[in-house]
Amino acid sequence: DLKLQFLYFIAPPHISKMYIRRGLRLAAACTVGFGVAAGVEQGSCASLDYPPKAMSPGVRKLPKWIQAGCGDKEYYCTEKGATYPADFTPDQMPDMTNHSSFMAEFLRDHPEIYAKYKDVTTKNGVTLAKCIKTGVDNPGHPMIKTCGITAGDEESFTVFADLFEPVISARHGGYPRNAKHPTDMDINHVLDTKIDPSGKYVLTSRVRTGRSVRGIRLPPAIGFDERRELERVCVKGLLNLKGVLKGDYFPLHGSMSYQPKMGGMSEKKEEELRSAGNLFQEPDSTLLLASGMGRHWPDARGIFHNDAKNFFVWVGEEDHLRIVSMQKGDDIKDVFRRFSTACNEVQKVLKSEGYDFMHNEHLGYILTCPSNLGTGLRAGQMLNIPLVSQRKDFKNMCKKMGLQARGTAGVDSASVGGKWDVSNADRLGKSEVQLVNIMISGNSKLVKWEQMLEQGKTREVEAEIGNM
Repeated sequence: DLKLQFLYFIAPPHISKMYIRRGLRLAAACTVGFGVAAGVEQGSCASLDYPPKAMSPGVRKLPKWIQAGCGDKEYYCTEKGATYPADFTPDQMPDMTNHSSFMAEFLRDHPEIYAKYKDVTTKNGVTLAKCIKTGVDNPGHPMIKTCGITAGDEESFTVFADLFEPVISARHGGYPRNAKHPTDMDINHVLDTKIDPSGKYVLTSRVRTGRSVRGIRLPPAIGFDERRELERVCVKGLLNLKGVLKGDYFPLHGSMSYQPKMGGMSEKKEEELRSAGNLFQEPDSTLLLASGMGRHWPDARGIFHNDAKNFFVWVGEEDHLRIVSMQKGDDIKDVFRRFSTACNEVQKVLKSEGYDFMHNEHLGYILTCPSNLGTGLRAGQMLNIPLVSQRKDFKNMCKKMGLQARGTAGVDSASVGGKWDVSNADRLGKSEVQLVNIMISGNSKLVKWEQMLEQGKTREVEAEIGNM
């Protein structure tokens, strides 16, 4: 490249300097892969074999239907029936007669809303089609109703409000357009209740949420350079964390976006994190691929974790940030303290860089999917309660307490050995502290009832449940 630069200045007039400039750019591209251990030969032109113009080597090992969503273009896969466009909205509303989602249900009843928005875009160029593509490409299951819509940027929620607001209200059990969402992250407002004094029933405690950075488009619409800027500013904030939160950032294996760790983490570390359930992987469902979650994979995506490995932040997955604080035992207040402190400290760095988290008084914290608006928070514990969970009405009983019970493998999975992941059910309309306290109160009762059933106090348990 030094020779090319020399030629640029000494070349005679009949030699086009345009071609020399192209040579300079090519030389610069070649240096990207120099000295990088990631299956990329030293000195090779990594940028010619990498997003945005090409798919990364790791992605090319995946099935073709997944590859289709991991390049630079919108997801289009006839094999999976994912053929709805995203960059423009067709004049004719798609047939969603057999679709099961809040979006499809509303548009079937109100086709005039589709007509109203088909030629509308946000200031960032997000179309109606971009927002509903995942819901059109994925009919869903008759017994499982999804939102069927994602936001391409913060403005999507206001520009397409006549569609988003009904979906939000339906998903969250009624939420008026003039409602105000409360926000409270004050650790002093969290209950001091000891959920499991014996240490026998609560295996782990966890608090997680998402955050979006204002001024950067959301994953369904985010561009290559935008995502790298997102990674830069978020990692700067995360590396500023001190004390028990101090840690390091690890890009996904194969990512070439983070200068200190070109090529990303090793495959071994990636597997260790995934096997422990602490790291995401490439989108492997059309629901995510049609939402644009795989674009330019794995560039500018990774995970931060503290030295104790009880605090994790995913960067560049379904939301800009996914923040998780966890530990063994029942001390949810300590878990929430780490969570709250980290959110505040990262926000300070964002503000110093001219950014901030997306938030407004109506919808709270803005995230990609309407289901996570408000707090986006799930405070939960893995409980070992084989007796009380044998009740046929166990899940409904949890619902009455504002809780959601999941099996050991997540939503709609089965319990193994009486172990249940029990967390707050709501996201929108209640503050973070309110939701954590709902979980504390509910799980305390479940643990208490489990102990009583072990002691043969079935009638007393039935009486307490009946009086709920």
